[in-house]
Amino acid sequence: MPNTLITVSGSSNRSKADKDPAALLSMPADQCTYTTNSVADKLRWQLTQDTAEPDALDRLAKSCPTFSVT
Repeated sequence: MPNTLITVSGSSNRSKADKDPAALLSMPADQCTYTTNSVADKLRWQLTQDTAEPDALDRLAKSCPTFSVT
């Protein structure tokens, strides 16, 4: 099964809070994995996006040309 929502510890979840990709642009080196997983989750679970998310995800995805959404 492809990556989907990831279980994390309570402290990790609280540190992210309810930030979406638009608010998490200064991410570590795994931003490509985060970006593709985020897009896949949005599509798979038909999740909504706020107005800043599509542009933020598009900018992040453009920096990850070898990654694909599965």
